[in-house]
Amino acid sequence: MKESFSRLFGLTEQRSGQEEVRQIPIRDIDTSPFQPRTIFDDERIEELCQTIKTHGVIQPIVVRVRNNRYEIIAGERRWRAVTKLGYETIPAIVREFNDSQTASIALIENLQRENLTAIEEAIAYQKLIELHQLTQESLAQRLGKSQSTIANKLRLLALPESIKLALMERKITERHARALLSLDSEELQLKVLEEIITKDLNVKQTEVRIAFLKESAKAKKAKRISFTKDVRLALNTIRQSIEMVSGSGLQIKTNEKDHEDHYEIVIQIPKR
Repeated sequence: MKESFSRLFGLTEQRSGQEEVRQIPIRDIDTSPFQPRTIFDDERIEELCQTIKTHGVIQPIVVRVRNNRYEIIAGERRWRAVTKLGYETIPAIVREFNDSQTASIALIENLQRENLTAIEEAIAYQKLIELHQLTQESLAQRLGKSQSTIANKLRLLALPESIKLALMERKITERHARALLSLDSEELQLKVLEEIITKDLNVKQTEVRIAFLKESAKAKKAKRISFTKDVRLALNTIRQSIEMVSGSGLQIKTNEKDHEDHYEIVIQIPKR
């Protein structure tokens, strides 16, 4: 699957007969700036450490030369595990890739793993779209996914940073996050996020809570509109009354002030 993905994105490289696996010093290797994964599960790394201690590094990492050092293209989890074990070298294959190719390979490699968070997956989709100037539909075809799957993931990127962080840290699920998208107000989104975490709400409870908040917001809006009409009617009635009295010859003075929670009208009627 990985090779077919590479071909679909135009990344199939011509391997030379001289390509070889080298033992490269750990201290000479840097991580990739194009790595989409931002959180590495310590427990999974520890499991990989145990596998490497027993069987060694079965699959070499892939690197490229950058500024007289090696930059990881694929295999950062293996590199992290070997580093944690205190090994001095790691088997690696050196390839020649430009930045666009390196970014694409890193994204594709990670998309094939099942433990990416929804946000990391969404970021990877967005970067592939930008790198290869794709539409959501064409990306979906290349990855063998439905367009709605791609679209739903990308919508998550519109959420506030704190919600995306909660997704990254797996404090909420993707279905929680998609429910939060239905709220127009960031303030309400963050309010519900806090409730999900503190009250341990499941998705159904979250959807019920969101539906209640949306209905409440509609009711408040309707009440505000009604109240505004009543106030406008009252003000017009008072002003018309003042004009009618002024028409009788009295020099009436008025002073109107619009306060945050009320209108103030001061009427001065001369005694003489």
